Amino acid sequence: MKNELLKRLFEAKGEPVSGQEIADQFGLSRTAIWKYVKELESEGYEVGTVRKKGYYLITAPDRVDEVNIHKHLTANRYGKTIRYFDTCSSTQIIAHEEAQSGVPDGTVIIADEQTTGRGRMLRPWSSVAGKGIWMSVIARPTLTPQQAPQLTLVAAVAIIRAIEDLTGIEAAIKWPNDILVDGKKITGILTELQADPDQVKAIIIGIGMNVNQEAADFPEELHAIATSLKMLTGKSVDRAQLVAKILGFLELYTDIYVKNGFSPIKLLWEGYSNTTGRRIRAVMLNETIEGVALGISDEGVLQLKLDDGSIRGIYSADIEIPN
Repeated sequence: MKNELLKRLFEAKGEPVSGQEIADQFGLSRTAIWKYVKELESEGYEVGTVRKKGYYLITAPDRVDEVNIHKHLTANRYGKTIRYFDTCSSTQIIAHEEAQSGVPDGTVIIADEQTTGRGRMLRPWSSVAGKGIWMSVIARPTLTPQQAPQLTLVAAVAIIRAIEDLTGIEAAIKWPNDILVDGKKITGILTELQADPDQVKAIIIGIGMNVNQEAADFPEELHAIATSLKMLTGKSVDRAQLVAKILGFLELYTDIYVKNGFSPIKLLWEGYSNTTGRRIRAVMLNETIEGVALGISDEGVLQLKLDDGSIRGIYSADIEIPN
C-alpha cells in the first residue's frame, strides 16, 4: 500500500492526492493512510498537505527502489519485477536463489548497500550505501550455454549507452567486463550462469557502478584507479533514472543478440573498446602474454596478435596496458 501511495504521489506531479479517496478505494482508514505518509517521510520523502484536498510530494530522496525506478522505466520486461533491499550481503547471491525459484525474465535484485559485494574471481567490490548502483538482473534468453558469455559484452554496450544518454560522458570498455572513463574504472560486470547441458535457464548479470561517490568514499588504494559519475560531472546523478536506462538498453541489445546473433553487438562493442589496436598484456592463471589486441571474435573471445605473428584467442584474463 505504501508503494501504491508513493506511485500516486509521483503520478500527480505535485498536485494533491486525496487520502480519503485512497482509503475508500482500498478499504482503509484515513489514519492508516496517514501512517503510510509518515513512513515515507521517515525514508526521506517530503510530503505536504492541502486542507480538504490531500497530500502532495515536495521532494524525493535518491532511492533505487521499485517505485522510483518504475517512474522512468521504458523496458517491456526488464525491471517489471524488482526486489529492493536497503542493505544485503550480495545482490548476486540473492539473484541466484530467486532465479532457481522461477522468477520472470528481467527480474532485478537491487540494493542501496552491499556488505559483501564481489567481482570476478571473488574480488571484493566496495558498495557504499546510497552512492552507487548495486544490482543483478536475471535474464532468461533463448541461448545455448556456449552463447552465454557474450551477455557480458552485451551488458557492457548497454551500460555505455545508458551513461552517455543520461550524462553525456564518453566511456570505454576494457575487455571483458570493465567500464572506464579516462582510464579509471566506473563499472564492473559479473555474469554467471544457471544452465542445463544444452539450454540456458538463467543468466545472472551483476552490475556495480560508481555513481555519486566523492573521492573520500573510496579506499586510498583505489584513488588512482576508480572514479564516479559525480566526480566526473561535478553533480549528482539520479540513480533510479540511470537504472531504468540501463535496463532499457540491456533488454534492447539482448533481444537483438538473440534474434540477429552477436555481429551487430560486436560492431558496437569494438567501437567502444579501449583495447582494440593497442598493445596489451593478458595475465592468465598460468601464463602472461603480450601482443596487439585485434578485436573480438563472434564468440566474444579477445584476439591477440603475438610478436611472432600468431593469433591467440583469450577467453579469460586480466588486461593490462604495458608502460
